Amino acid sequence: MASNETYSVVGMTCDHCARSVSAEVGALPGVTDVHVDLASGQVTVTSEGLDTSQVRGAVEEAGYQLAP
Repeated sequence: MASNETYSVVGMTCDHCARSVSAEVGALPGVTDVHVDLASGQVTVTSEGLDTSQVRGAVEEAGYQLAP
């Protein structure tokens, strides 16, 4: 069953940032939807069986970090 998790991302400041994070996180296995709210710096991920370390790795691959 799919679940939603919301993460805070540090450093996103523009549409390009949001697209980069969305693309990297969206490419993870099991991800069915990614919504990036640039104004709040949050990313909501809908997935099946995804854990925080996978999201953290994808966000870092895009050049950003999850907030502690």
